[in-house]
Amino acid sequence: MATRNRTEVTEFFLLGLSSWEEMQPVIFGIVLAMYLVALMGNALLVIVALSDPKLQTPMYFLLSQLSFIDMFLTTITVPQMLVHTLSVNRIISFNCCMIQLFCFMAVGSMEGHLLAAMAYDRYVAICDPLRYSAIISRGLCLRITLTSWVVVSLNSLLYSVLVTRLTFCGNQVTHFFCDITPLLKLSCTRPVVNEMLIFTEGVAVVVSPFFFILGSYARIAVAIARTHSVAALRKALSTCSSHILVVLLLYGSVIHMYLRPSSSYDLDQDRQVAMFYTVVTPMLNPLIYSLRNQEVKGALRRLFRKLCISRNFQPGPSGTELSTPGGERKLPNREERKASGRS
Repeated sequence: MATRNRTEVTEFFLLGLSSWEEMQPVIFGIVLAMYLVALMGNALLVIVALSDPKLQTPMYFLLSQLSFIDMFLTTITVPQMLVHTLSVNRIISFNCCMIQLFCFMAVGSMEGHLLAAMAYDRYVAICDPLRYSAIISRGLCLRITLTSWVVVSLNSLLYSVLVTRLTFCGNQVTHFFCDITPLLKLSCTRPVVNEMLIFTEGVAVVVSPFFFILGSYARIAVAIARTHSVAALRKALSTCSSHILVVLLLYGSVIHMYLRPSSSYDLDQDRQVAMFYTVVTPMLNPLIYSLRNQEVKGALRRLFRKLCISRNFQPGPSGTELSTPGGERKLPNREERKASGRS
């Protein structure tokens, strides 16, 4: 394939999740359903974590940020994929592709940093509970979140700039969105600098939170082993099991996708793995945290109860309360109060 100047590539053609045209309506329906479930589940978790008085703790502040990240992550890729699935025109401009690459890498990296902050929160709660309030605060979590955003944004900007400097020999991207791996495959020459960056700076920014999480749980395991208490072990498992499962879902797919030699890339298989961590994992995260967390389940029950009460309450025209369908007491109106006063 003849080498072309990168300025000749002004747009990319996204091949989508599958090349089987007869499967496109089925893919559209399945992905749309998962996307809506992911949005509703994470939005509900954000509302509960930020509004319920019993969940105004640093841990649930971080959980609300994680749910926000999951909504953002799916929205970066899925709506465009749904449009392209039922469309012949699957073209994305070069600039939009680079913007999507930047946003996806920043948001995806941010999820790992939030999980690391949540692991530190669990470590302090289990290993140093008496000093938890002095160490972990909402202000600390906010500073960690803002600092992480700066780090992942600079990292993603560096990747995006290096990709724009590549020379592409084609514009057909074997993926349903602009990701770093299929774009590197389109390079006319081996992108040595980009690959070195993935295995050096990428490890420092993306994988270092994973090692931090492993270290936190190793210290938790050592602390529990010293107590020789089955009750302490059960409490730690109930506290950390949801977080551990989410970590395994995220980093299992990320390590498989990005931290391996480029010669072993299988773009067809990578599209399926990418669908897992861009749609399936964000859909499962709120279910994992709500089903295995008694506090979240209690907050959801209180929220639904509050919604049901507000729906049954029917205010009168002057702000007085009218009877509900259940036959509750009705407050007297203005005329009735005047007549009662004259008598």
